[in-house]
Amino acid sequence: MRETFLRVTEEILDADPDVAVVLADISVAQLSGAAQRHPDRVVNVGIREQLLVSTGAGLALAGLRPIVHTFPSFLVERAFEQIKLDFSHQEVGGVLVSYGASYDMSAAGRTHQSPGDVALIDSLPGWTVHVPGHASEVRRLLLESIPGDGRVYLRLSAQTNAAPHLGVGFTRLRFGSSGVVVAVGPVLDRVLRACAGLDVTVLYASTIRPFDSAGLRSAVLSASPSVVLVEPYLAGTSAHWVSEALSDVPHRLKSLGVRRDAEVRTYGEIPDHDLAHGLDAGSLRLSIRDFLGD
Repeated sequence: MRETFLRVTEEILDADPDVAVVLADISVAQLSGAAQRHPDRVVNVGIREQLLVSTGAGLALAGLRPIVHTFPSFLVERAFEQIKLDFSHQEVGGVLVSYGASYDMSAAGRTHQSPGDVALIDSLPGWTVHVPGHASEVRRLLLESIPGDGRVYLRLSAQTNAAPHLGVGFTRLRFGSSGVVVAVGPVLDRVLRACAGLDVTVLYASTIRPFDSAGLRSAVLSASPSVVLVEPYLAGTSAHWVSEALSDVPHRLKSLGVRRDAEVRTYGEIPDHDLAHGLDAGSLRLSIRDFLGD
């Protein structure tokens, strides 16, 4: 995903003189060619993440379309005040692009983990949030984010699905009657394995904000009002959107994702963290079957 983002960003810089990229040392080497061709539109502020975001907002105020990029723990969690004030409060647009997801860089420890990034962005109105599950989705979502002046958060991960799904809103990949399982971004393949042989509907989304309330309602009304929400960040981040979409439908909801009850302080590899958070296929299957009674 990261390589696709950087390649497409170079294409955008070469084609659109109104786009600028702001970096904080991360990915500077990969964009060195673009920086040589467009030295006034590729800005590296160094390891100053608050300045990274403020510079992006300043470029937006000057009429450019900024792409602002670094790891999510630095882009969103460290610089959240600048996102809130410099982008949202001033009502300017830009494309914030992170790479690292919740724990892709698990060997780097807690400082490089960011399971709360989407929840933070979700506290601000008017943001579009993309959580692609495949590199082909990254290309499309990035290109669609450049026109206009909207505020976009594009969350990239080292974890990917085997194939892209380029639909808009929720794409229904399996049909069943005992419940609806919602998979967001790179957890899809694990969810599909977990649901093998189960009588459930599986929905997939690479864009989670705006939330496809109509798509969820349609699936629930065609199946059962039991919903399992599987997200690759803090469990329950989209729970209030599910409840709002089904406010007039008696329903049950099980939220799965990065656990909230304890901080996982292990290092290890990505699969170790998947297991610790119950996001591996085996744990997901147990949780889904237990909730649905299947």
